Amino acid sequence: MRCQDPRQCGQKLIRRQPLEPREESEILVSRHLNILHLVVLGVGSTLGVGVYIVVGEVALFVAGPAIIISFLVAALSSVLSGLCYAEFGTRIKWTSSAYHYSYISVGELWAFIAGWNLILSYVFATASVSKAWSYTFDGLIGNHISQALQRAFSQYMPDYLARYPDFIALAVVLLLTGALALGARESLLVTRVFTGINVLVLIFIILSGFFKGDLHNWKLTEQDYTSITPGSGGISSLGPLGSGGFVPFGLGGILRGAAICFYALVGFDAIVTKEQEALNPRRSIPWSILITIFICFLAYSGVSAALTLMVPYYLIHPESPLPQAFLYIGWDVARYVVAVTTLCALTSRLQSIFFPIPKVIRDMAHDGLLFQKLASVFARTRTPIMAIMSSGNIAGLLALLFKFSDLVDLMSIGNLLVYSLVSFSVLVLRYQPEQTLSKKEQIDISRHEASPSEPVPEARTSRILKTLWFPTSTIPTLKSGQIVYGCTSLLVLLLTILSVILAQWSSQLFSGDPGLTTVTVLLLLLITGVTVIIWRQPKDPAPEYFKVPALPVLPLVSIFVNIYLMMLMTPRTWTQFGIWNAIGFLIYFGYGIRHSLAGNNHR
Repeated sequence: MRCQDPRQCGQKLIRRQPLEPREESEILVSRHLNILHLVVLGVGSTLGVGVYIVVGEVALFVAGPAIIISFLVAALSSVLSGLCYAEFGTRIKWTSSAYHYSYISVGELWAFIAGWNLILSYVFATASVSKAWSYTFDGLIGNHISQALQRAFSQYMPDYLARYPDFIALAVVLLLTGALALGARESLLVTRVFTGINVLVLIFIILSGFFKGDLHNWKLTEQDYTSITPGSGGISSLGPLGSGGFVPFGLGGILRGAAICFYALVGFDAIVTKEQEALNPRRSIPWSILITIFICFLAYSGVSAALTLMVPYYLIHPESPLPQAFLYIGWDVARYVVAVTTLCALTSRLQSIFFPIPKVIRDMAHDGLLFQKLASVFARTRTPIMAIMSSGNIAGLLALLFKFSDLVDLMSIGNLLVYSLVSFSVLVLRYQPEQTLSKKEQIDISRHEASPSEPVPEARTSRILKTLWFPTSTIPTLKSGQIVYGCTSLLVLLLTILSVILAQWSSQLFSGDPGLTTVTVLLLLLITGVTVIIWRQPKDPAPEYFKVPALPVLPLVSIFVNIYLMMLMTPRTWTQFGIWNAIGFLIYFGYGIRHSLAGNNHR
C-alpha cells in the first residue's frame, strides 16, 4: 500500500480509529471501587524509586535542598496532565491507553508516537527500578558486589555506559519476565500491603529528619565544604557542588530538577485503568488522581526535606541516599529497616510498571503498526509471549549496561511527550463532531458550511475570517473540528519555539535582548490569537463524562509546561531519545503505514 501522492500520504498519517469500543472490550464488571480504593492504587503505583533513589540523585547533582520546589513544579505539571487523563478515562471507557486516546483523537502517526514512547517509558522505568533494587540490595550487604564488578569490568566499559555491568538488575528483570510469561498477574493485595508499609516508613523518615535534621544544612557556605575537605578550592570552583544555600544551583537547577522529578510522579494513570470498576467515575477518577498526586507530593517533598536536613546535600549518597543518611546520623538499625522497605516498595513498583508493557506492544501489533508476530498469544498461559520476551530482553539489556541517571532522564522525557499528546488529544477531541453521524451527514454539513455565497475572492476571504471568529453552528462540525486540529497543531509549534527560547536563552531574554524580546512578544501575540480562535469554536455538549475545566487554556498550559520541561533535558538525553524515535519511525514508515488495520478499513 504505497503513497501515490503527498495528499494520500497525509491522509494515511491522520486516519483514526472509531470511538466505539472493540468487541473484546465490552465486558461488564461490577462497580465497587470508591475514591479511597483508587487512591491506594494510585499511591501504590506512584511511590517507589523516585522517593528512595531519585531524591538523592537530584538533590546531590541538580537542585540541592531546593528539590522540594522541583517536586512542587513537577506536581503542578502532573495535575494538569492528570485532569486530561481523567477526561479521556471517563469518556472512552473501553481503554486507558494514551496510544488509543491519540489514535481516536488525532490520528495514526501521533498514536504511533504515543505508543512507541509509552513502550520507552515502561521499558526504561523497568530497567531503572531494577537497577535501584540492585543498588539497595548491594548497599544492604556492604556494597561488595558492586565493588567486585567494578574492579573486574570498569576498564572495559566506555564512558557513555555504566561503570560496570549490573548483573543483579539483569537477573531481577529476567525473573519478572519469566513470571509474566508463565501467566503471573498483578496483585492488588500485594500493592495494598506494600503501600501501607511504604507510607508508614516514609512517615518515620520524615519525622526522623525533623528530629535529627539541622537547618544549617539549608544555609551551607564555602567554609562548610572546605572544613570537611581541607585543601579544596571551594564550592564555587568545584562545578557540580553549586554555590551553597537552599538554592545552590539557582532557578535553572530547580527547573531541571522538576523535569527529572516528573519521573517520580508517573503512575497516577493506573487509576484510569479502573474506570469500569469505579463508583461514579465522573467524580471519583479526577478526585482520585488529584489526591494521589497531592499525597505523593507531600511524601516526596517531606522525604527531600528530611534528607537534606539530615545530610549536607553534597554528601548525599547517590545510589542509596536514605539508608546512608541514617548511617550518617548514627541510626544503624533504622538504616536496615529503610533498606528492606525500599526493596519491598521497588518490588511492588516493578510489577505495576512492567506488566502493562506487553499489552501496549500487543495492541500496536494487533493494529498493524508493529510486527504482527508481537501480538501472538501462548495458548497454555494466554499471555502475549513475544511481546513479553522482547520487552523483557530490552529492559534487561538496559538495566545491565546503562547508567541509572540516563534511564531516569529517558523515562521522564518519554512520559512528558506522552502526556503532552494526551493533552493535545483532549483539546482536539472536545471540538470534534459526534462520530455517530454517518459519513454522508458529515459531508452534507461540511458542504453546507463550505458553499460560498459570493464567488469573489475578497468576499470568500472575508467569509473564512468571519467563520473563524463567528462559527455558523452551535455544535461541532467537520469544518470546525478541522479548524481546531490545525490551530492546535500550530499552537504546539509556537509553544515549542517559545519553550526553546525560555530554556536556552532565558538570561539574554530577561536582560532585554531586542531580537529575542521581539520574537517572544510576536510568539505570545500569535499564541493568544490562535487560542481565541479555538475558544470561539463550538464544543461537544455531551454532559455524561468529566470535562477538563477552562478549555482550551488548561490543556495548552499542560502542553507548554511539559514541552518546556523536555527542553531542559541534556543534549545527551535528547540524542538517546532521538535514536529511540528514529528506530520507531523506521518501523512505522517501513512496516506500520502499509500494514495498518485502519488503512485496510479505509480501502
